[in-house]
Amino acid sequence: MHCGWGLACALSVEYLALGVWVGGLIVLVGAVIPAVFNTLGGQESGGFFLTKAFEGYNRLVVVALIILVCAMGYRRWQGTPRATVSRAEWVLLSVMGAIAGVIILVLHPHAAALQAQAFALKDEQARKAAFEAFFRFHMPIRSLYVVNVVLGMWLLALKAKRSIEPERIPA
Repeated sequence: MHCGWGLACALSVEYLALGVWVGGLIVLVGAVIPAVFNTLGGQESGGFFLTKAFEGYNRLVVVALIILVCAMGYRRWQGTPRATVSRAEWVLLSVMGAIAGVIILVLHPHAAALQAQAFALKDEQARKAAFEAFFRFHMPIRSLYVVNVVLGMWLLALKAKRSIEPERIPA
């Protein structure tokens, strides 16, 4: 079973990119969000901090997506049975990329604007209504992040399964 350095590097950066994509969100949700609201105190400072944290995470997702597409494209270009990229891998990555695109380009900017608008209001009733609108709008974003993490874990599992399968020898 021969595994060239190019293939090993491509698979390594794929795993690294998926680790950043999946692990990054798990760290944000499991550690950063609770830490922010337990230490920063104010809803306003914590909210702005998390908005910036998710913008940084979104940039990392874009880089991870580019790396995944390039590395998987390289494996496909290799043309050897060991380097083959399955249709399921491409489909999962495409769906993940589409979801990330919707979040990053459409939903997150609008949510950030709603949040800033709510923080700018001085009237308590108007502020409360604005926050309710923000949280209602933000619910689908949270759901899409969770879906993307689950798809990322599924893609990791597919890659892991494939890496332990015996090499296919063409007939």
